[in-house]
Amino acid sequence: MRYSLSNNTRGWPRVWLLMAILAVSGSAVADTDEDSLWLGGLRAAYFGERPIVQSDDVIELEAPIRAEDSAVVPIRIKAKIPQTDERYIKTITLIIDMNPGQLAGRFNFTPKNGRADLGLRIRVNAYGPVRAIAETNDGKLYMSRRFVKASGGCSAAVGTDIEAAKRRLGKMKFKTDKSVLPGEPLAVQLRVSHPNLTGLQMDQITHLYTMAHYVEKVKITFEGQPVFSAETGFSMSENPSFRFNFVPDGAGELHAEVIDTEGLRFTGQYSVVPGEQRAEGN
Repeated sequence: MRYSLSNNTRGWPRVWLLMAILAVSGSAVADTDEDSLWLGGLRAAYFGERPIVQSDDVIELEAPIRAEDSAVVPIRIKAKIPQTDERYIKTITLIIDMNPGQLAGRFNFTPKNGRADLGLRIRVNAYGPVRAIAETNDGKLYMSRRFVKASGGCSAAVGTDIEAAKRRLGKMKFKTDKSVLPGEPLAVQLRVSHPNLTGLQMDQITHLYTMAHYVEKVKITFEGQPVFSAETGFSMSENPSFRFNFVPDGAGELHAEVIDTEGLRFTGQYSVVPGEQRAEGN
C-alpha cells in the first residue's frame, strides 16, 4: 500500500492504526524477500516503468545497520558528482519500504548547492530497506539502498512533553561547520522545533492516539534565490534536521520557510558573512 505526503493519519480508523502497527512491527520481513514491497508495486507507484540504476556512483546512502534509536536514525546521502549547470542532481527521493508512510520526503537541489549532500534523521518502523533515489537534470534515476534493523520508530513516544514542544513550535536554528568562503560549498544545518507527530503514537495517560501533525514543506532561499526545498512526511524524526550545502556568492541572508500539516507557517533567517562560523537560533 502507498501513502502520499498529503495524506494525514488523523482520519485513519483506530482499528486500521492497530493493524498498521502490528503489521510493520519487529522484524516483519524476516521470512520474505527484502525487496518484495519495492518490486511488488512500490517502485512502480513512484517511478512507473522508468529505468533505475542501482549504484553508489552518483549518490551513496550511509545508514546504521542496526539503529540505536528507531525514532531517530541518522542517515547521510553523499553526492558523488558536483553540481554544475551541465549536470546536477535535481531531486533525491527517500523511501522507507516498511514504514506506514513510505515516502519520507522529496528533496530538491540546484547547481547553487555545489554538492547535493544531505543529512537527515528519520523514523524506521521495521527491519527493511531504506532507499535514496537521485534524479539528475537529464531525467536519469540512480538508487542507493541500505538495509536498516530498527522497529517501532513511527509509534514511539516523542522525547519531550507535548505541551512544552508546542510552546517551541516552529523555532529554528541554523548552524554552519566552517568559515564561509565565497565560491566554495558551505555545509548548513537547519533544525526546526516540531514534535512531528505521526498519528501512530498513543498518549500514555488517555490511551488515545495523538493526531498527526508534522512538517510538510521546507523552502530555503539565499538573497531571494532558491537554494534547497523539501516535501516531507511523518517519517522524519521529531525536531526535523536538514543538513545541505550551498555556494554563497558573498554576504547575504538565508531565509527559511516551513509549513506543517496544520497550515502553520514559520520563518527564520541566517546572516552569511564571509570568514565567519557560528550558529543562530531562538
